[in-house]
Amino acid sequence: MGLTEKQMERYSRHVMLEQIGSLGQEKLLSSKVLIIGAGGLGSPAGLYLAAAGVGTIGVVDADRVELANLHRQIIHHTDDVGQEKVTSARNKMLAVNPDIAVKTYRQRAKADNIRDIVRDYDFVIDATDNFPAKFLINDACYFEKKPFCHAGVLRFHGQLITVIPGRTACYRCIFHSVPPPGTAPAGSQVGVLSVVPAVIGSLQATEAIKFLLGLGELLTGTLLTYSALTMDFRKVHLNRNPNCPLCGKDPQITQLKDESQVAENNANRKRT
Repeated sequence: MGLTEKQMERYSRHVMLEQIGSLGQEKLLSSKVLIIGAGGLGSPAGLYLAAAGVGTIGVVDADRVELANLHRQIIHHTDDVGQEKVTSARNKMLAVNPDIAVKTYRQRAKADNIRDIVRDYDFVIDATDNFPAKFLINDACYFEKKPFCHAGVLRFHGQLITVIPGRTACYRCIFHSVPPPGTAPAGSQVGVLSVVPAVIGSLQATEAIKFLLGLGELLTGTLLTYSALTMDFRKVHLNRNPNCPLCGKDPQITQLKDESQVAENNANRKRT
């Protein structure tokens, strides 16, 4: 259908790029990306995807904005404290670009709802901050055959990897299962430098745009790590694990489970 005159102006720097052009921008406008988590990672990812003209962006989060969020969750402002995160995020993305549509899901991603949510999208961004959610997203995207970008941040460090289900190493190929409760620290316990999620979340948005347009090389089979203290980026190449419990030769995981409950049950069995 072509870009309007205003869209040609808005996306002119994209259109100038030979690898994108007006047809590529039209493709972005017809694409759908889901962001699970409207916090430190989801903030830059959402803002940049909106600015880039990704036509439909979904945002999943059950929380409300807290004052302690604001040092790193740049999509939320001081006046938003107490507001639903999905509403705050939607308002900022539409303020950046009214061309797009933002669908909000004020709920936690769980085994009984996540597949229905991810099914409608072309690409998923895992912007969550806990292991059970990350494993759940990985498994749901595998079953629904949806490509996604995992990321995590802690203290001064970050990491990300893009997964094409059934073709490249998945999250379980690397980490296998949820660590027992209390064994892995969270950002709320040990802190995170404010700008680290901005770096990593922006890279997640980059991976989404590259996938949608078929550009360059994705971080498939490659874990990219980042240290803000040394300004080092490092790539760790990873192969699919033939013994992966999800995507391996003899999978043990054949349906979704809420991983927080699985981890708690495993810990209880070990104590007894």
